[in-house]
Amino acid sequence: MARTPQDITDAELAVLNVLWEHGSCTVRFLTDTVYPGGSGAHYATVQKLLERLENKKFIKRDRKPWPHEFESKVNREELIGRRLQATADKLCEGSLAPLLTHLVKIQLSPDERDSLRGLLAELDQGSDG
Repeated sequence: MARTPQDITDAELAVLNVLWEHGSCTVRFLTDTVYPGGSGAHYATVQKLLERLENKKFIKRDRKPWPHEFESKVNREELIGRRLQATADKLCEGSLAPLLTHLVKIQLSPDERDSLRGLLAELDQGSDG
């Protein structure tokens, strides 16, 4: 199946995870974090990943400092939402309900289900006002 421009590879996601955790980072810091003990080839790989993420508008580059610094333009929750909607579009004719039902039935621990109940109760109260 062909990738869409907004698809994120596992390697790109590894870079985004570092940016989410640490904020603005240089290529060297990202390389050392994603590929501890990595080589020059890993440095070039991270540069290419950053270029692709920048083209996809997932990150921004600050060219003022040297070396340049990179920062995520999307947060984790936004990417989760995009990916869940893309999955729903592919598998469930756009509806998130089957995905959520599956997660609640199969994947959530009792504590996570309790937390979800609380969230749903809060949302219900918010829609009443």
